[in-house]
Amino acid sequence: MTEYTVTPFQNEPFTDFSRPENKQAMEAALLKVKAELGRDYPLRIGSEKVMTEQKIVSVNPGNVDQVIGHVSKATQDLAENAMNAALNTFETWKKTTAVDRACYLFRAAKLMRERKHEFSALMVYEAGKNWAEADADTAEAIDFMEYYGREMIRLSETHTHRPLTKLPGEENRLTYIPLGVGIVIPPWNFPLAICVGITAAAVVSGNTVLLKPASVTPVIAHKFVELMEEVGLPDGVINFIPGSGAEVGDYLTSHPKTRFISFTGSKEIGLRINRLAAQTNEGQIWMKRVIAEMGGKDGIVVDETADLEEAAKAIVASAFGFQGQKCSAGSRVIAVASVYDRIVQLVKEHTEKLTVGLPELNYPLGPVSDQQAYDKILAYIEIGKTEGRLLVGGGKAQGNGYYIEPTVFTDVDGRARIMQEEIFGPVLAIAKAKDYKEAIALYNDTEFGLTGSYFSQDEARIAYALEEMHCGNMYVNRKCTGALVGVHPFGGFNMSGTDSKAGGHDYLLLYTQAKLTSRKL
Repeated sequence: MTEYTVTPFQNEPFTDFSRPENKQAMEAALLKVKAELGRDYPLRIGSEKVMTEQKIVSVNPGNVDQVIGHVSKATQDLAENAMNAALNTFETWKKTTAVDRACYLFRAAKLMRERKHEFSALMVYEAGKNWAEADADTAEAIDFMEYYGREMIRLSETHTHRPLTKLPGEENRLTYIPLGVGIVIPPWNFPLAICVGITAAAVVSGNTVLLKPASVTPVIAHKFVELMEEVGLPDGVINFIPGSGAEVGDYLTSHPKTRFISFTGSKEIGLRINRLAAQTNEGQIWMKRVIAEMGGKDGIVVDETADLEEAAKAIVASAFGFQGQKCSAGSRVIAVASVYDRIVQLVKEHTEKLTVGLPELNYPLGPVSDQQAYDKILAYIEIGKTEGRLLVGGGKAQGNGYYIEPTVFTDVDGRARIMQEEIFGPVLAIAKAKDYKEAIALYNDTEFGLTGSYFSQDEARIAYALEEMHCGNMYVNRKCTGALVGVHPFGGFNMSGTDSKAGGHDYLLLYTQAKLTSRKL
């Protein structure tokens, strides 16, 4: 058993790129990563590295002539092989101590910290993130490994730190044991942080996994798998199987040996996974567990007592950070009538300061993810032109990639499509309310419930908002994006998912099952 002293968890600091030495280090990392683009990447099934003829071609969304890598594509037969490898490894991995499992994460976090800019640089190229967004993504990945390692150790010691009620003549103990083999399906928008987070949570809890990354960003996921191999994680704990959702994803979700599915992505795919997982197949002896974070239509409410300048800055940051491609993005604003015009003007001024360009050159806004997203967002902008008044943007931006202008619509009805449907792009809709209670009611009028912000200086109104705004992560006088591991456990209500609080004290319980043992003395 590994000797380890648990130190208090601390969030990984963000890099200040205004410092010349940090800027130079990032530029060096970009050059290093750029020289390695275009490689072929294998599947990882148990101890085998498998190259396939069919490949997923990862392309830089900010420069579509640049290929990031060719990633081998799994078939159902290869997925079955990966399932068998995971099942075999589970029999030994589940017996590994919590401390030993955690120490793999701690070692990986240390190496990722040392190579932080390289991981971030790869996301700049593959995901279209600017330097700060990529740096925050890498920092969050490090945080997840550090945090979940400590949490697993804490859970393994619960029987001593939080003992059960004593009963004379019996020895009773509650332990948390792993579930089995899980399917891990992370999104493309946080291609490192969420990929690392949901994978690390599963394996540190004693499970083995089949990791099926998003087809838009498979290379950064492979870089994480390589890192875990480097720190000595046993073969078969993480099996890397990129592939088609319809072919591989559905097959594994329906597989009788799958014990759980951890998914982050769209509402539509999340609901499909939930339906498939609910069906019992031949040979299946358990109900599958679904851990899903599915998206949002998040909003910011502003009343007449608010600091309007601060509110406007938060609105623009929430709406357009990473081109609005966050499930927490603030794509709606509801302002009370008396300050509506002023908020609109301030949002316009701040949005017009944003420039769009190549992430490698660290423009504030970069491209959206791919052609499908590009077409969808532009179609929503055309819908918006019929549902509100175009204030800023409204079309394509220049560049050899999927660039769209930051777009703002005002005077939008609460039931309009651009106020109700998740666009997942740089599009903001602003609506007017007669007072703060109507504004909060408009905020709640959506099928989602992930994040929300309320700007006010009135304590009674803030108390009302805290109770009445129905979302998993509720913020006051700050933006509705930027949840920190351990600080803001993250997950939402309604169609935003299962309210599984990533980065929170109860998250690992979703990857374990509680076993009570009772012995008569």
